Amino acid sequence: MKEYITRALSGLLYVSLLIASLYWQNALIALFFIFGLICMTEFKKLIQLKSYSPYIVFILLYLGFAYWKIIANSDKGFDEASQILLAVSIFVLLILIKDLFSEKTIPLFSSKRFIITTFYLSSGFVFLICIANFNQNFTPLLLLGSFILVWINDTFAFIVGKNFGKQKLFPSVSPKKTVEGFLGGLFFACIASYFIWYFTETLTFTSWLILSIIVSVFGTLGDLIESKFKRQANVKDSGVIMPGHGGLLDRLDSIIFAAPFIFLFLRLVTYVS
Repeated sequence: MKEYITRALSGLLYVSLLIASLYWQNALIALFFIFGLICMTEFKKLIQLKSYSPYIVFILLYLGFAYWKIIANSDKGFDEASQILLAVSIFVLLILIKDLFSEKTIPLFSSKRFIITTFYLSSGFVFLICIANFNQNFTPLLLLGSFILVWINDTFAFIVGKNFGKQKLFPSVSPKKTVEGFLGGLFFACIASYFIWYFTETLTFTSWLILSIIVSVFGTLGDLIESKFKRQANVKDSGVIMPGHGGLLDRLDSIIFAAPFIFLFLRLVTYVS
């Protein structure tokens, strides 16, 4: 019982910090900057990278995109820079997906460690801020809606999988995940998309419905990839900063991985509308 209370309290603190930061853009930027540094520390341990250069790259990328307008004194170049980062990031994430399915262990040669810390972790946080500041307008409900979809998907994937799961989804990486759990999470995320559309009035219902599928699919892949990194490192959790949950990366792995795909979809919706 004590473990459940500890887990609930640490989870409540995490959610409260996130929701509170949505009221002020600089608070959100500061919170995810801290989150990013913590996740980088945890991830570096998982991939056994001792260099400090990933911190420098993260700081430059994150603050550069977050404060582009202030640094450049205009919006000029932001759209092009974000497109370049998005293209490279998605390419790297697709390679990680390929490694998840085709490799017994994800190859971690020296240059690849730097590539994934940059275009998986650092860019993930960059795109979280870009989602909240989409089209240079602070619209935190877009980010909150994405997080809610992740939480709904994870919660109901666990509930459905625990009670009805029979067919393993990816037993070599995450023995507890089941196909039934994945479909249950996806189903309830799709239902949640209706309420997010109704209460936020940010995107059309169809857009939120598609986002619920994107978040469920790529969020699950992100969780599986992080599980594979942990299995290679022979650890249960990425860290201990959140009692009852493990590391912060354990809580953010899904949204970090899904963020570039969410941002890509938002750009496509804007382009065709």
